[in-house]
Amino acid sequence: MANTYSQIYIQFIFAVKGRENLIQEKFRERLEKIITGIIKNHKQKLIAIYANPDHIHFLIGYNNLNVLIPDLVRDIKSSSSKLINEEKWFAGKFHWQEGYGAFSYSRSQMDKVVKYILNQPIHHEKKSFKKEYLEFLKKFEIEYKEEYVFEFQDE
Repeated sequence: MANTYSQIYIQFIFAVKGRENLIQEKFRERLEKIITGIIKNHKQKLIAIYANPDHIHFLIGYNNLNVLIPDLVRDIKSSSSKLINEEKWFAGKFHWQEGYGAFSYSRSQMDKVVKYILNQPIHHEKKSFKKEYLEFLKKFEIEYKEEYVFEFQDE
């Protein structure tokens, strides 16, 4: 579209199926590079990414409005799962859980959000993923039903 400009920042969060700790540290950087490539192939701008053992956070500049968010997430999940399974990172089959969180931010919040994403290991020493995710839903005033939130194992 000629003369169409946007500046939209979105943080995505989604979890490994069953919230299992399947993303080993030795594969974390590889997974982040895979997802970075998928995001770039969709002509979006990756700003920050961090893959925890059981979930991932990434922040993009949503530039290509012709790419629908559900399609982008679907492609990230399916392509990364396929590669993990083809490379046999562990015994068994890898899947991401259904669903995801997508949270928008203003430009003035970028530094804080990037630091938050890149400091995930320190952050999760103090707070579980379940608590973190529910806080996101409350902070962004998103109505939700507990049974539809990610499959959380008892902590």
